[in-house]
Amino acid sequence: MAEFAHLPVMPAEAVNYLGCARAGTYVDGTVGGGGHALEILRANPGNRLIGLDRDSEALAAAQKALAPFGGRSVLVKEDFRNVSAVLGRLEAGQVDGMLLDLGVSSYQLETPERGFSFRFDAALDMRMDRSSGPTARDLVNTLEEGELFRIFREYGEEAHSRRIARAIVEARAKKPIETTAELSRIVVEAVPAKYRGGRIHPATRVFQALRIAVNDELGSLSEGLAAGMESLKPGGRMVVISFHSLEDRIVKGAFREAATGCICPPKFPVCVCGRTPRARLVTRKAVAPSAKEVESNPRARSAKLRAIEKL
Repeated sequence: MAEFAHLPVMPAEAVNYLGCARAGTYVDGTVGGGGHALEILRANPGNRLIGLDRDSEALAAAQKALAPFGGRSVLVKEDFRNVSAVLGRLEAGQVDGMLLDLGVSSYQLETPERGFSFRFDAALDMRMDRSSGPTARDLVNTLEEGELFRIFREYGEEAHSRRIARAIVEARAKKPIETTAELSRIVVEAVPAKYRGGRIHPATRVFQALRIAVNDELGSLSEGLAAGMESLKPGGRMVVISFHSLEDRIVKGAFREAATGCICPPKFPVCVCGRTPRARLVTRKAVAPSAKEVESNPRARSAKLRAIEKL
């Protein structure tokens, strides 16, 4: 296995907002190479960690990184949307905190055979769990044009979604689309010429959209937020680091809903809805990485951190 290299984003902020200075049990739902997990375990010698990830290679790297902490960490290959089931199997009960660092890791992007990036010519895969599920190749060669259009528009917010979807269908009628380079070339040729030389590569949003679709990332996030809230003890915190507006909107909406109390019209003299807040917002606005961190880790520039505390 290639060296799993991935700098954790806002590690100090994540540990601070999780409240890891207090001894407790914490879930890292996207443990990756173990960067945030290391900081959680270092924050207090009484901390225990349950790390989840869909990527076997990430778990192997995390196992190695966390080995010095012995039995204080348990790693499980699982989607964080299933955190409740994992805690049940481990008989862990409710936990003191849960962290989600969303998106794709540097390692996944920079390992050609994973098929996440158009920077390398490789088989179209994009699965975080390479043991199951459809690949990006499967989607581009089997989905109807309308469904490809929807994926590119909704998950990539791609302005030329219809042209790109049509170009893919026309190309695959001649031969299956097999590699990242083939798909990238089709996208580049599909967009108007004036958009081909910009700062952002024309295929960027299409590759993002396919990755989200292949891994059902937004569905996983919605379910994971709900399951995570149920898994917290009163006073427990959830911290989420997102990297694009689709993720952040889901997190912001879920956190706001959990922190909302009475929704009766203001003219009502007394509350009749009976609704009470289930949590309080720890961060009123999203926290961004420092300029110093962005300088040393440019991929942190789009990160947003939000935190909530269960009542």
